[in-house]
Amino acid sequence: MQFAILLYIIVFLYGIVIGSFLNVCIYRLPQKENIVKIRSHCMSCGYQLKWYDLVPLFSYLFLGGKCRRCKQKISLQYPAVELLNGVLYCMVFAEYGFSIESLLYALLVSALITLSVIDFRTYEIPVGINLFILALGLIRVITDDSNWLSYAVGFLLVSGFLYIVYWITRGRGIGGGDIKLMAVCGLLLGWKLILLSFVLGCIIGSVIHLIRMKVSGQGHVLAFGPYLSMGVMLSVFAGNQMIAWYAAYLGI
Repeated sequence: MQFAILLYIIVFLYGIVIGSFLNVCIYRLPQKENIVKIRSHCMSCGYQLKWYDLVPLFSYLFLGGKCRRCKQKISLQYPAVELLNGVLYCMVFAEYGFSIESLLYALLVSALITLSVIDFRTYEIPVGINLFILALGLIRVITDDSNWLSYAVGFLLVSGFLYIVYWITRGRGIGGGDIKLMAVCGLLLGWKLILLSFVLGCIIGSVIHLIRMKVSGQGHVLAFGPYLSMGVMLSVFAGNQMIAWYAAYLGI
């Protein structure tokens, strides 16, 4: 038991460290800035952060959520993304154990968090993130080649439908980034889970966006990526159980 707790602590720490890097990507990718060479700095005064300013979660708490030099407030996004990534990493490993599957899904979760925040702000999904998920999908096919057909169908199933919508509406009904997202996630998850992901994403997006339109006067333009990402995450954590329950309900 103690060894298992230690392992999850390590997973959580890795998660928040990677979460810190996700914050870099969230800020710099839309700005077309280098995510490796440019040193981390305060967005208000330009102060180049020291290593002790960059300890995930703990630096934010120690500094009281403010820049060490100019005392401007640091966005709550930074610790929130770090904490969320750490918690989700633990959930992935709790569900799938310490396996290649867990590693791929953990990295998928990180990619989805990053693209969700970016898409929510800019209505664009960076091509690089979809390419990263594509690489995860190819690794999944190679390591589980006996089920290659399920992954191949998953690549085309939802994305093919969305492409038809894109073609009929001349790009007004769905974004190209969303189509690519469903294709690469389908390659990683297989056709059953990606179909469930799409259904869940549509339901979540409809409910949340309608509430936002009612409460805050949000316009009809919808950043679909975050909701599709929520659907994919739910499928990763509980998709197989949902499908098994539905099959039992239908008596299949």
